[in-house]
Amino acid sequence: MQTSSDRHEYPAHWEADVVLRDGGTARVRPITVDDAERLVSFYEQVSDESKYYRFFAPYPRLSAKDVHRFTHHDFVDRVGLAATVGGEFIATVRYDRIGPDGAPASSPADEAEVAFLVQDAHQGRGIASALLEHIAAVARERGIRRFAAEVLPANSKMIKVFTDAGYTQKRSFEDGVVRLEFGLEPTDRSLAVQQAREQRAEARSVQRLLAPGSVAVIGAGRTPGGVGRSLLDNIRDAGFTGRLYAVNKALPPERKELDGAAGVPAHRSVRDIDGPVDLAVVAVPADDVPETVAECGEHGVQGIVVVSAGYAEAGPDGRERQRALVRQARSYGMRIIGPNAFGVINTSPEVRLNASLAPQMPRPGRIGLFAQSGAIGIALLSRLHRRGGGVTGVTGVSTFVSSGNRADVSGNDVMQYWYDDPDTDVALMYLESIGNPRKFTRLARRTAAVKPLVVVQGARHGSGPRGHAVRATRLPHATVSALLRQAGVIRVDTITELVDAGLLLARQPLPSGPRVAILGNSESLGLLTYDACLAEGLRPHRPLDLTTGASAADFHAALSRALADDTCDAVVVTAIPALGEPPTDDAALAGALRSAAAATPSKPVLVVHVELGGLAEALSAAASTAPQPAPATPARPEAQATHPAPPDGGRPPTATTPVTASTRATPQGPAVPSAPLTPVSLPEDAHLIPAYPAAERAVRALAHSVAYAQWRRDAADPGKVPGYEDIDERSAAALIDAQLTRGESLTLGTEETRALLGAYGIHVHRALPAPTADAAVEAARTLGRPVALKVTAPHLRHRADLGGVRLDLADEEQLRRAYAELTDQLGTPEELSPVVQRMAPRGVDTIVRAVIDPAAGAALSFGLAGAPSQLLGDMAHRLIPVTDREAASLVRSIRTAPLLFGWRGSAPVDTPALEELLLRVSRLVDDHPEVVAVGLEPVVVATHGVSVLSASVRLAPPPVRDDLGPRTLPAY
Repeated sequence: MQTSSDRHEYPAHWEADVVLRDGGTARVRPITVDDAERLVSFYEQVSDESKYYRFFAPYPRLSAKDVHRFTHHDFVDRVGLAATVGGEFIATVRYDRIGPDGAPASSPADEAEVAFLVQDAHQGRGIASALLEHIAAVARERGIRRFAAEVLPANSKMIKVFTDAGYTQKRSFEDGVVRLEFGLEPTDRSLAVQQAREQRAEARSVQRLLAPGSVAVIGAGRTPGGVGRSLLDNIRDAGFTGRLYAVNKALPPERKELDGAAGVPAHRSVRDIDGPVDLAVVAVPADDVPETVAECGEHGVQGIVVVSAGYAEAGPDGRERQRALVRQARSYGMRIIGPNAFGVINTSPEVRLNASLAPQMPRPGRIGLFAQSGAIGIALLSRLHRRGGGVTGVTGVSTFVSSGNRADVSGNDVMQYWYDDPDTDVALMYLESIGNPRKFTRLARRTAAVKPLVVVQGARHGSGPRGHAVRATRLPHATVSALLRQAGVIRVDTITELVDAGLLLARQPLPSGPRVAILGNSESLGLLTYDACLAEGLRPHRPLDLTTGASAADFHAALSRALADDTCDAVVVTAIPALGEPPTDDAALAGALRSAAAATPSKPVLVVHVELGGLAEALSAAASTAPQPAPATPARPEAQATHPAPPDGGRPPTATTPVTASTRATPQGPAVPSAPLTPVSLPEDAHLIPAYPAAERAVRALAHSVAYAQWRRDAADPGKVPGYEDIDERSAAALIDAQLTRGESLTLGTEETRALLGAYGIHVHRALPAPTADAAVEAARTLGRPVALKVTAPHLRHRADLGGVRLDLADEEQLRRAYAELTDQLGTPEELSPVVQRMAPRGVDTIVRAVIDPAAGAALSFGLAGAPSQLLGDMAHRLIPVTDREAASLVRSIRTAPLLFGWRGSAPVDTPALEELLLRVSRLVDDHPEVVAVGLEPVVVATHGVSVLSASVRLAPPPVRDDLGPRTLPAY
């Protein structure tokens, strides 16, 4: 570590784990005096060509003076960072602050020279790009605003690192050297480049876990039975296409296979395997895991799935064991799924990996699954397996990840993989905690723009599971749900709802609107579906009753007409079995519906298919001995009515058409009609039609699809975060820094609050203390009349109903009388803390709040002051940063919004000014993560302008890890 003679303490917060372009990891940390031997060893492994590019001359070895220079830093004007794997350097970067003449300098000089050196064996892994992000963040922290780099023209790789970074650059050529200069202030392009690199790297790291070329199961028992042996058998039985190995340290030296596992080579250690191992599945006792991880790291294993338990879920000792596990794995560049994981599955024909405790490989399909709980993972796989087949086709799983304690690989990483995975169309996630909420919402928004993301949250009303080291949210569950929906997440409440929505989204196109046609062979089921649509905010047409005698041909004709109707955006088909006929299967109905849907593939179709099971079979069998009616050609049903629902949401009339069929429906579905259908050729990728056992479940899934489709349309033009020329970001930052020197977390005083908000163009009406009646009179004289007199004691603040506010005091006599009444009725001036404030224009009282929540991220909230927000909870929320379109929708999304727009003849208020205020508060919190809470209450919105009458701001040091700086993995 650094010696006491150094100017600054060792900056531990600069240490970070990063994911590289190939999916491996490296440790980035400051270089210290203890690294002399590592530096020399590293330099010896660099090629002569790379040394020449770094020093512009042959430089075979470092002198003692060089080693001293490159390892002694003050962490302000001279900084060096190293990327390490296995404790050894693989790349270095340093900057030296310089003055205008290029000579070494100190602050306030704001320019530095930067230089890199990457070991040849690790070039092409994106290490230099990652180091540039981190050294730039360090430089900005130390007051450096520009980097300069001199590069030989032949060093095209390093020139590309600088030019591809996205910073604003200036290039010159002199004396055979290319000189690059660029500012370090992040730009839209540099942030986009950084996030694109992050996505590719993290997606690749997950791909290495899900599509390995070789797998070793460590802890596989010598005989069938046990966790390790079950994992081995499941991988083998699924037909894994790569190489599979069994590892058991108790295996006798002469044994080369396990009992009952013919063809699977067995070894005592990973080290004994002749050839690379991409993935290790670890199922040994927790005490043996460190030795196993060390063997894997030394053998070059790329990633591990730790099924072993006994970690953070077991208490404090287990939590420390879990942290040590992550640190150890990352030191070798490996990523971990788990510990306490259920496993991973990839159904791709090129992989066929079932490295999980699920005894049966799921059907291949287009749904990606992520679960933080093994039990929930089992439930999801089971339900998809049961629901995947049936009358309307097969839907299965593309990939499945059960993360267990989520110590390393998280839902964020898997989302990065699913984002551009061609085999996944829909992502389903069960989450019990969100470790990096800002990143989650950013990734969710991007993923949802290209494919649906459905999430069910566990532990919604309490702390998360013991194995997850995250802080609990302070926000109500409804607020968190609203924020997730804003990010495009389809938020559901149950596992059943998760599967219902996933099946619809995986099989059917998105609807273009909320208009729903309902048709079927049961009037009652149609009415239930109609009522369910109204309850979910959809616009159903009158149900079309085909009667219980409807044939498959009748369903086909009715569905074809409904899909051709321009006033219909989706169709729900209800089907019940009829009694009295020989049983047939569902093939005829399924074929009819799929044939009609294939002719109009742009609209979703759902089926509510009621089954009566054994009772229906028994009744049908008993009735089949009765004389049967003579066959008849089925009549065509009348055209479907397409009038919208009655405004009062009452019981609609039904469009009923008698149908005479050659055969009646059976418990398994309608029989094949005597009049053959004209077949429609179905392509292999035809949309499959999901079937639901209850109308409410089908309609709720459809409502989620409608809302998501609307979000996709809105997301195509999300608006912009406006820039305001009067915002003084530097003054605000200086004020924040000065205040935080007083403590780790504090609430600003009145004048400091006004100054900070004023730097962002938010003007708070001045309020003067009035400890006496004379002081109140003097304050009114200073501010100008008319004035308001109000108490600010915490138990009376914002409680006008208790009489703590007196308005429109136009002269001294009124003010003194009001002061006496307040102190007589409510308490002494010392208890009330009265203040005097100039009257603001009359309008609608509102509340504006912003908070950085540990689990949900930064959120902006809005509502009307008083009973609407306090009693009814009528508040709306948006993620920060807020765009102009989102600010407008925030104002209009509360239930009491009509009061702002001229309700019952009142004058509309200045909502554009209100939206601008919301945008300025959003900018303040987004620009300064130290601002953890802002409260403006009340904000009076008048016909012209807004008046902020009271404000509070709370500060705290910024989090060590957020989503604004260079790429990092969670710290351990």
